Amino acid sequence: MTAPALARRAPITRSDGGAPLLDVVVPVYNEQADLEPCVRRLHAYLAEQVPYRFRITVADNASVDGTPQVAARLAAALPEVRVVRLEEKGRGRALRQVWSTSDAAVLAYLDVDLSTDLAALPPLLAPLVSGHSDVAIGTRLAGQSRVVRGAKRELISRCYNLLLRGTLAASFSDAQCGFKAIRADVARELLPLVEDTGWFFDTELLVLAQNAGMRIHEVPVDWVDDPDSRVDIVSTVVADLRGVARLSRSLLTGSLPMARLRDQLGRGPLAPAPDAGGRLLRQVVRFGLVGVASTLAYLLLFALLRPSLGAQGPNLLALLLTAVANTAANRRLTFGVRGSADALRHQVQGLAVFAVGLLLTSGSLALLHTVTAVPASGVELGVLVAANLAATLVRFTLLRAWVFRVR
Repeated sequence: MTAPALARRAPITRSDGGAPLLDVVVPVYNEQADLEPCVRRLHAYLAEQVPYRFRITVADNASVDGTPQVAARLAAALPEVRVVRLEEKGRGRALRQVWSTSDAAVLAYLDVDLSTDLAALPPLLAPLVSGHSDVAIGTRLAGQSRVVRGAKRELISRCYNLLLRGTLAASFSDAQCGFKAIRADVARELLPLVEDTGWFFDTELLVLAQNAGMRIHEVPVDWVDDPDSRVDIVSTVVADLRGVARLSRSLLTGSLPMARLRDQLGRGPLAPAPDAGGRLLRQVVRFGLVGVASTLAYLLLFALLRPSLGAQGPNLLALLLTAVANTAANRRLTFGVRGSADALRHQVQGLAVFAVGLLLTSGSLALLHTVTAVPASGVELGVLVAANLAATLVRFTLLRAWVFRVR
């Protein structure tokens, strides 16, 4: 892989004139009652506690009540407040519209109910301004977070984030907390790739940032559920599941330019890569150690399952379980791939390699049972060891040349 052009982002310097450093977007739909007190509270906090020039952008998602009039009154009273009117609903659509056209260096958004304690805002912004991180999110699921909400919403949130970890290899803990910020230079690269215009927008943006090798900073927050939330849970869950399926397909098929983004914006290793000869030798040694551990685990599982399940079933189960663990271990230890970017693709390709190993071992077992109807257990294990050695050589070649190929 080509070394990224930027090992870290340059710090954002303050400016006394011109564009604000921070643009906080508040998406709203029919919020005529809550909009003014919330925006005034946010404005007062930013003016007193945040040492940057700021702007508050009220993104009106086609409200049909008195929200546009309240927003216009706020913009007239507070110089740092502006209003952007959209004729179609969708939180993602609103954020894309405002963030894509903003002249600020750091872009953020908050839910209008201000469920998140604003004291988390400075630590959310600081790593972006300093150049330490690319995206920052509030998380309600960290051990240090303090959250007040019903059991149903808590369960749905945790299940959703577990789903993201299992399907998209997400490394961030809370995709849907309405408290996020991103550097504008990073947003300019990611926003054109985000398709969703609704609630899945956050998740899609974070998954793309993660797969592009960007650093996502998490801030534990204090959060109190809004009992008057307008979110339709059922339709949102269905839309999110469709988004997960679509994004998984895009990542697996390579239709998204993740390699280009990693080259441009990803955070590369701090040390230069070792020489090719030394790297190959280290890879062979580490792959061998991982292979020995995997083979022992495979034989143990096969021996435990063989008496009750026959030969082919235990072979399949033992090989499948050890293949997943083997791919994860080789990814980290042998080929030095860190982070969760492309982890899903690597596991799927690893399972394809697993199919080759299954063909070799299952074919060997089938051939043995054709020659000898009831082979001795020692002979059976010996054949499996030989077949696994052949599968190991094929596996190393495919992992190095295909799955973890240096690009």
